[in-house]
Amino acid sequence: MSGRTLPPLPPPVGTRAWPDRASLLADRSRAMAELHRLSIGGAVLVQLWLLAAGFAVGWVLVAAALRTFDEAIDMFGQMFGGVLLLLGAAFMVPTGLLIGFGLARDAKVRGLLRAWSGLDSDPAGDARFASPGLSLTWFLPSFLMCAGGLWTCFAVPAGAEPGQDTVPGVVLLMGLGMILWLTGLIGVSKAVGHYRWALRLVPPRAPSGPHA
Repeated sequence: MSGRTLPPLPPPVGTRAWPDRASLLADRSRAMAELHRLSIGGAVLVQLWLLAAGFAVGWVLVAAALRTFDEAIDMFGQMFGGVLLLLGAAFMVPTGLLIGFGLARDAKVRGLLRAWSGLDSDPAGDARFASPGLSLTWFLPSFLMCAGGLWTCFAVPAGAEPGQDTVPGVVLLMGLGMILWLTGLIGVSKAVGHYRWALRLVPPRAPSGPHA
């Protein structure tokens, strides 16, 4: 979701001009460091949460507009509902587009990361890209978001009682649960995808057998 320019694809096999393997590994390491930061860096996680929060604010305003339309008794109430609806759209449309563009950019980053890492193998130098702590930072809160969002989506309509819970109120909570679930799903997918890539990049060491 960062606006920085992505590193280019590595040159095709027939046009590679590295004088030696050390130069290749140095360029590979620099490109992978930038792509790793753009893929699973802490700033990317914060950006995702901020965009999801902005989308959620827009959804709250839209739900408030629906409630206003439902309860309005004059033209002024309808106008106020229209203002809330426009404000909600002003939050939801740009944040939703930015999240979509960010997902498309993440796909490009993953493709570039696979291309650069496939140039050569350097387990000792690549160990820093495994980042188990970052993967866990992405996974744990994202998993909790998924669980909380799914619970909200199912528990709210199941526990709604006629006369006490309004349709706009149920829609509001279900929408917030869906936003939580989708945001968490993005985070979990990134964490699991990075973990699988890191396992291929730096395979775990086989346990050494007993010495004779």
